[in-house]
Amino acid sequence: MKNHLCELCGRTMQAATTAHHLIPRACHSNKWFRSRFTREQMQQTVDLCRDCHVTIHRFIPKEKQLGRHFHSLALLRAHPQIAGFLTWIVKQK
Repeated sequence: MKNHLCELCGRTMQAATTAHHLIPRACHSNKWFRSRFTREQMQQTVDLCRDCHVTIHRFIPKEKQLGRHFHSLALLRAHPQIAGFLTWIVKQK
């Protein structure tokens, strides 16, 4: 059985990871995003465990806010609620 690494929390999971668009697909046709990011940047994804993926969308539900202010792993980790979640989740089994 293959193990999958979550790029946000760093845990190795037996369950498959999910692809998270750092700039949500709903924003790709928006002029603000098109003028600031390349096509490659807008299509970039990271592999996340289900826990991290759900948490991101719970704490940052607005896609424009997610794309504008949290378009990298470092920015996501700096979000206060996500940082607290990451501290907690890495201690779980």
